[in-house]
Amino acid sequence: MLRRWGLPILAAGCLSFMGFHLVRTHGELPDLEPVVTPARAPYDQVVAASGLVEPCSESISVGSPLPGVIEEVAVSEGQRVKAGDLLFRLDDRELRAQLAVRQADLAAAESNLARVAGRPRPEEIPPSVAKVRKAQATLTAAIDQYERREKLVASRAISQEELISSRQAVAVAREGLAEAQAEHDLLLAGSWDHDKIVARAEVARAQSLVEQTQTDLARLEVRAPITGDILKTGVRRGEYVGVQLGQTLVVIGDLQRLHVRVTIDEQDLPRFVPGRPGKGYVRSNAEVPLELSFVRVEPYVQPKQSLTGDAAEKVDTRVLEVVYALPPGTNNVFVGQQLDVFIETSSAVPGAGSPRMITRHP
Repeated sequence: MLRRWGLPILAAGCLSFMGFHLVRTHGELPDLEPVVTPARAPYDQVVAASGLVEPCSESISVGSPLPGVIEEVAVSEGQRVKAGDLLFRLDDRELRAQLAVRQADLAAAESNLARVAGRPRPEEIPPSVAKVRKAQATLTAAIDQYERREKLVASRAISQEELISSRQAVAVAREGLAEAQAEHDLLLAGSWDHDKIVARAEVARAQSLVEQTQTDLARLEVRAPITGDILKTGVRRGEYVGVQLGQTLVVIGDLQRLHVRVTIDEQDLPRFVPGRPGKGYVRSNAEVPLELSFVRVEPYVQPKQSLTGDAAEKVDTRVLEVVYALPPGTNNVFVGQQLDVFIETSSAVPGAGSPRMITRHP
């Protein structure tokens, strides 16, 4: 009897215990508060978007125009700088040596130009005049000797050959005078104009090389393009930097007033009205709204930037970027921080009606 009914009774007991346990553990669950309260729309009609905090000047990524080794980093994060202040400086020893060589070449070219342009030298004129006078005296003596011999030929005191020789001497003396006079005139004329042009071109070329080296030296000192705050420095003394595309060494921006770059989905653009105010909420702080004032619309709808970096990802959403300004003196908001933004699309008074939950989809 026990063997016949024992196993069914045991099975019924286990089944009853299981049902009791299921009823007990699957009762009504208590309401749980969310870990982070999501932002709620402050207007009846809104366009919901995401925003990114940036400086009013936008973030400027400063790189190096020339490769080299960092010799000095003159700024640190959070420092306020003026336009033209030194950010960092590269090693300039090689260029300074090159500058010294080119300055010497310039000095030589200038000296050559002065020599060419300064002809004739004052001390060169008296010897040239003396040569002309000597040639004139030689010609006078030759003519006098020829005339006397010409008279002696008639009396047969000298031969005809001596007279001819004397006549040739006169011709040689006359050509010598012409040569001396031509050389004197050439000396007084100074340098040839084309020689002066060549000398000036050599000076200009040497001056250009000096200025080029000075420009390269100035480019080794990278300076602040605007008055602003140092947001990030990604370089240290002794590091080698190149000129790779997109290499950022220092990030600078003006934090006197912060802007929010809002990206509005193209599907919401028909409801967006430029100039309407908005409110932003810092992620994980939906209780404190930030008043946003309209600044401008960047009228170019562009593909939405991917945050995953996956090469195979396809982006089929396009967005419009709109810039809003945060109130002056806004605290605890930093560049690069994300905001949930709600832009009013009607004239409804903020807060009118019951707030409604906005579900954001990634």
